[in-house]
Amino acid sequence: MEKTEKQKMLAGELYLATDPELKSENKRACRLLRQYNSTTEEQPEQRSQILQELFGKVKEKIQIVPPFHCDYGSNIYVGNNFYMNYGCVILDCNTVHIGDNVLCAPNVQIYTAYHPTEPEIRLSGRELAAPIKIGNNVWIGGGAIICPGVTIGDNTTIGAGSVVVKDIPENVVAAGNPCRIIRHL
Repeated sequence: MEKTEKQKMLAGELYLATDPELKSENKRACRLLRQYNSTTEEQPEQRSQILQELFGKVKEKIQIVPPFHCDYGSNIYVGNNFYMNYGCVILDCNTVHIGDNVLCAPNVQIYTAYHPTEPEIRLSGRELAAPIKIGNNVWIGGGAIICPGVTIGDNTTIGAGSVVVKDIPENVVAAGNPCRIIRHL
């Protein structure tokens, strides 16, 4: 049996984002994000309810300061005590697993999506995506970009403005472009 475009996307294979099933799921996410981003700080219960519907899994004590944007939401799995500041984006064309006690400063970008480097494939409209995993007790500084396929270990700090293109182990401070270990904890 042939895979659906969604199955290809989640398997890290070339897929078409214009597929009707994926477009429908993106429209659902856009509707929920529009509702979420129009809430106020006086509506924490409504925000929580929207995130429960939007994300694949949400534990307790999650706070995302609007505006927030994502592709589908359903591929995002968030642990306890998660905080994400203003202007963050998660392109969840593949799974994004975020552990407990994770803090994200403003404008953090988490990208599972990427495009083929070969022009003829890229121009065909096919895309790729690779999963991202962020461990427990991680702090990600403002403006950091987490690239497709990256894992960040437990108890790690990623400095502001970093571009994380490779896995970062646990118990380190890492920063830069490309992001590299500055010191071990």
